[in-house]
Amino acid sequence: MISSLLTGWLYHQGLFGTVTPTADLLRHGYVIALLFMLPIALRGEYTINCYLTIGSHLRQTFLLWNIAVLTAILLAFLTKTSAEVSRGTSILFYCCGFTLILFLRLVLVRIVQAQARAGNVAARRIFLIGFEDDIRNFIDRHKPWTQGLEVVSSAIIRDSASLKDDLALAAATARVLRPEDVFILAPLAQSDAIDACIRSFQTVPASIHVIPERMFDGFVDIQMGRVGTIKSLNVVRKPLTLFEQFQKRIFDIVVSGLALALLSPLLALVAIAIKLDSRGPVFFLQRRYGFNQEPFRIYKFRSMTTMEDGRIVRQVSKDDSRVTRVGRFIRRTNIDELPQLLNVLLGDMSLVGPRPHALAHDQMYERQIANYARRHNVKPGITGWAQVNGFRGETDTCEKMRGRVEHDLQYIVQWSMLLDLRICFLTLFSAKSYNNAL
Repeated sequence: MISSLLTGWLYHQGLFGTVTPTADLLRHGYVIALLFMLPIALRGEYTINCYLTIGSHLRQTFLLWNIAVLTAILLAFLTKTSAEVSRGTSILFYCCGFTLILFLRLVLVRIVQAQARAGNVAARRIFLIGFEDDIRNFIDRHKPWTQGLEVVSSAIIRDSASLKDDLALAAATARVLRPEDVFILAPLAQSDAIDACIRSFQTVPASIHVIPERMFDGFVDIQMGRVGTIKSLNVVRKPLTLFEQFQKRIFDIVVSGLALALLSPLLALVAIAIKLDSRGPVFFLQRRYGFNQEPFRIYKFRSMTTMEDGRIVRQVSKDDSRVTRVGRFIRRTNIDELPQLLNVLLGDMSLVGPRPHALAHDQMYERQIANYARRHNVKPGITGWAQVNGFRGETDTCEKMRGRVEHDLQYIVQWSMLLDLRICFLTLFSAKSYNNAL
């Protein structure tokens, strides 16, 4: 509402010397505020717990803000009140309102995180029950007090002979302390102990969570799934939904098509330079793995005297004698990558995704690095999360490749359209990702 008032006054007073009635601006801001806040409130997301991480706020704010503004425009049209606020004020309000809300949310997250780390914020009170080693590992790994969680007490399960008495005492203690959540910490192999814990704590008015820590270590997005009447523990979700694939494909087609049209004079000049500089074709085609490990041929400007695409492919190193004069320039400025826009347009690649490697390197690293093949769960990209975080160029050690793979897997799990836009922006304008950005 403050943003609505300020943008209305600034737009009309600053440009035209006129003033829009304050009541109209307040009404405009109030309607959009209501449309924006109501879904969040109904989902119970105005809680301290939701402000402990910054992850979902950017995406959620962008989505809900657009829905609220579009709904307000529709309501204004249906009620014939669209003339109350000018188009200029509405556009300015759309930009400034979103920026202000996002800024305030980020500030709130920082404040809540700082207070949680200091132990001043306790969003939820939890009770731990399980084997001694599992409780110790849980506390050491998660440090609950840094996440706004207060451990009101913990109870240790001993041998099966005393299990019944241990659980009776633990449940009685929990009823007195009234925690909001009970965490059962035991490996899945101890199914009898877990069942006994669940039965005992069902008499406590709290949420019950079963956490077999060691099993969950390798997964970041575990949730309960249901297929028909079958319930399951969904440890890995499909990387992109059908709608997300549609969004990404439309973005790829539009941007790659425009880029090819705008860059066509440059592409023609580079092709001529390559032909004049050394013998051989303009393009270097090499087999790479795409989505679902389906092979395709990647397009690059030829920058070397060799065209390796066999069982042994030697990576390019600094001052490599195989690189041509034109090749040094186009590799340094990344122009050699531009023909991959054709792969994007054809659907073999995406603008953003894990960088594809030669088949020989893929097969080698798949044997050496756990979960390496998961990179192929999405289309490979011209640029990616690993590249904008400094993992670019020669990967002459397994450790370098492991760092690149970790970032690629983070990208797959955390994908959003906004993340793709951010990576594209960093690729073009960040010195961290490219020393000589185009």
